[in-house]
Amino acid sequence: MKKSRFIGLILAVLLIGNTLGCSSKSATSNESSKTNSSEVVSSEAASSKAPTITKVGSPNGTHFEMWDFVDIHSQFYAEMVKEWNKKNPDKQINITFTTYPYQDMHNKLKMAIQAGTGAPDMCDIEISQFPTFLGQEEDDVPFQEMDNAVAPYKTNIVPARLKIYQKGGKQYGIPTHVGATVMYYNTEIMKKYGLDYKKIKTWDDFTEAGNKVKSASGGKQAFTSVDTSGADWLWISMAENKTDWTDASGKKANIKIKAIKDMLKMQKNWKDSGIAIDSPGGQLDTEEGYAAVGDGKVVAFPKALWYMSRFLNYLPDQSGKWAIAPLPVYKEGQPRSVGIGGTGTIVMKSSKNADLAAQWLTWAKLSKEGTTQIWKILGFDPANMSLWTDPSITKDTSNKYLKYFVTNPFDVLNKTKNEIGMIKSTTISPTINEQFTTNVLPGIFDNGESIDEALQNAQEAIEQEES
Repeated sequence: MKKSRFIGLILAVLLIGNTLGCSSKSATSNESSKTNSSEVVSSEAASSKAPTITKVGSPNGTHFEMWDFVDIHSQFYAEMVKEWNKKNPDKQINITFTTYPYQDMHNKLKMAIQAGTGAPDMCDIEISQFPTFLGQEEDDVPFQEMDNAVAPYKTNIVPARLKIYQKGGKQYGIPTHVGATVMYYNTEIMKKYGLDYKKIKTWDDFTEAGNKVKSASGGKQAFTSVDTSGADWLWISMAENKTDWTDASGKKANIKIKAIKDMLKMQKNWKDSGIAIDSPGGQLDTEEGYAAVGDGKVVAFPKALWYMSRFLNYLPDQSGKWAIAPLPVYKEGQPRSVGIGGTGTIVMKSSKNADLAAQWLTWAKLSKEGTTQIWKILGFDPANMSLWTDPSITKDTSNKYLKYFVTNPFDVLNKTKNEIGMIKSTTISPTINEQFTTNVLPGIFDNGESIDEALQNAQEAIEQEES
């Protein structure tokens, strides 16, 4: 990778650290709110603190170094090291895990790659950061190809979750979860106003429900919220319309597409009519957002399934009130979900035992044993679909997530398993997200700017950045 390009990528990381992530204003994450959300949970996320180092495994096993940016990820991996060593006495491993603050880790990895020394054997990379490591050409990719290691599990894995960490059809990263986006409904408030979330199939149905709540409450109760510092709603609209705001190469942006305009028009009408409020904190994965959800200010909203952990961590008193359902669509028959957020884990080409590292890593994150622990330890929707119909998982009455919600998340996953779309994460994605969260969304929802004008201005800014 050329030095000038690499310096540019370092600057991009600094920008992403300030403009991307799940929560900017809460203590929930050291990632910023202006990304399409990741699965980091605040109490687990590394912030401005010293790195945490943990050593696990057989002292006589093959030693690896692994970096991540979320403490609980290390806990999950540590369990998988122990299980691997039990099952593979002839392939014992030992891993030193180092958890760095989010931005520090990604910057440190880029610098190590540029220097040609100091990189770990394996590393977690947040989804919005992933494209910045892949380079322009195939031989620029510093990661080990893992197609052979993935092969034993591939038929059970959600295809879109594998594809998002590929380049040129080759697998360079291993997903942590699906991040399937669903609608969360407050059934207690909906029942109060005579509404049944199960009857909401389209956005017209959703709008009608919002109007009923507004009318019945005398305008005192909003139904949903619009985000001013997050693009989740736009990803939903693009996925439902099977389109993308970058071209096939991922290098050129076109944000003036119909799917974007349709969602913004609908949301602006919601806000103007009193159906929606601005999401407190800019989007609901913030401390202000959790408070609004808990106080009943927002009755229905879309988020990925990893948001379940927010309910348990911040809204334990809401147990038994919330249902999970497929997303409404513009027209019945459209896809009802999209994968949002994620962490792709890589093996460095420079690792002296890259093949063994890839073998362990794919087993840890894609096998039935591994994805079971991802669900139980991390609370993420497992990418291995074989778990979605396993009664020991889906009917586990002791599981805290299954006990909390009115509906079973696996029922929703099974309904939408062939409908989970993907929006590409590319090197231009940070620029697009920055324009929407800094200019387009607040401009339209708060400053009276027209949708066409806001999109045109942002398109010009993105094209200037591209050149």
